[in-house]
Amino acid sequence: MSAKEKVILAYSGGLDTSIIIPWLKENYDYEVIAMAGDVGQGEELDPLNEKAIKTGASKIYIEDLKEEFITDFIYPTLKAGAVYEGKYLLGTSFARPVIAKRMVEIAEKEGATAICHGATGKGNDQVRFELTVKALAPHLKIIAPWRIWDIKSREDAIDYAQARNIPIPVTKKDNYSMDRNLWHLSHEGQDLEDPWNEPQYEKLLKLMVSPEKAPDRPAYVELEFEKGIPKKINGVEYSPIETMNVLNKLAAENGVGIVDMVENRLVGMKSRGVYETPGGTILYAAHRELELLCIDRDTLHYKDIISQRFAELVYFGQWYTPLREALSAFVDVTQQTVTGTVRMKLYKGNCMPAGAKSPYSLYSEELSTFGRDAVYNQKDAEGFINLFGLPMKVRALMLENNKEK
Repeated sequence: MSAKEKVILAYSGGLDTSIIIPWLKENYDYEVIAMAGDVGQGEELDPLNEKAIKTGASKIYIEDLKEEFITDFIYPTLKAGAVYEGKYLLGTSFARPVIAKRMVEIAEKEGATAICHGATGKGNDQVRFELTVKALAPHLKIIAPWRIWDIKSREDAIDYAQARNIPIPVTKKDNYSMDRNLWHLSHEGQDLEDPWNEPQYEKLLKLMVSPEKAPDRPAYVELEFEKGIPKKINGVEYSPIETMNVLNKLAAENGVGIVDMVENRLVGMKSRGVYETPGGTILYAAHRELELLCIDRDTLHYKDIISQRFAELVYFGQWYTPLREALSAFVDVTQQTVTGTVRMKLYKGNCMPAGAKSPYSLYSEELSTFGRDAVYNQKDAEGFINLFGLPMKVRALMLENNKEK
C-alpha cells in the first residue's frame, strides 16, 4: 500500500482554516500537514498545536518568521515608501509571501505534492499565496477550497464548524474578518461593508485606543535611521522585533495609526477595511521626513513614481518578480544617504514631524535664509526663468501671431 500524498495547509486557526482540515480529509485522500507562520499574531498561536491535531492534521509546523518578515519584507517596502492607493501600509500584503515561502520549504522537506490556503475567491490573498508558490515551486499543486466547495459565506462556514464540533474564534454576531501581525491588524466585514457607516472604534480596535481616548499631552519620540533602516529609538538601539514592539506600544497609546479606506482589490471589486498600523505609521512618517532632508529633488521625485509601482507589486502579490527586485535595487541606491535622526510628535491620532537632522542633509540655511546672505545672487534667477520659460514664451507668441491672421 502506497503512502498518502501530502498537502501543506496555511493554517491560522481562524474560521476558514479551522474547517479546511476536516474538509480536506473528507474530500481528498491526503495527509494534511498544517503550517502556521508566526509573523506576530501573539496569543492567537497558543492553541494551534492542539487544535490542528484534534481536527485531523497529522502534524503542525509553527514557524517563527517575525525577524525575516521585518528585515526582508517590511524594511524594503518602508525604504521604498510604498503605500497602496495613498493610505494602505500593506500589512497583510507583504506577510503572505514570507508565509508562502516557508510553506514551499516545508513542502520540499516533507515531499508534499500540494499547497492549500484558506483565502477566498473574492480576495487578494489567494493571488499572493499562489504567485509565491508559482515563483518558487511551480510543480506544486494548489488547492483553494473557497473556489470549489459548497460553503458560500462566513455563516455557512460557522455552521460547518459547529456541526463538527470545531472550536472557532468568531460567532455569527461578531465575525469581522481580521488579520494580525507585527505590522498591523485589519478588520473587514459586518457593518464595515457599508461605506456610509462610521466604524465603531470602541468595539473594533484591538491594538490601540481611539484618538478621543488618547492622552491630552503629546508624546515625543526620536528615531535614528541608517541607510533607511530604523536602528535606535530615543537613543537606544533595538532589534527589528523590539523596534516594532516599542513603536507599536507608543503609537497605540496615542491613537496613532488608524486607516479607514475603500480600496481597489486586484480581482476588480472595491472593498472597505479598517487597519490598525500604529508603529508602522510612525516609521513611514519619520522615514519620509529624513528623505526630504537627504535626497536630491530629481531622485526624490522619481522615487515617488517608483513607490506607487512598488506598492502595486506588493499588493498584487508580485514580490518574487524581476521588476520588484529591480525596483528594490534602485531604492537601495537612494537610501545610501538616508541616515540621521527624526523627532516625531504624537498627539491624539496625529503623527507630526518635530525636527530632523542628518550628516547628509542637503538643506543649507545659508542658501534658503530670508535674511542677508553672500552665496546666492538673486539676479541669477532672471536668466534662469527666461531660459526655463522659453518654450512657453515661444508657443504664446505663435498663438498670438495666428490670432492676428
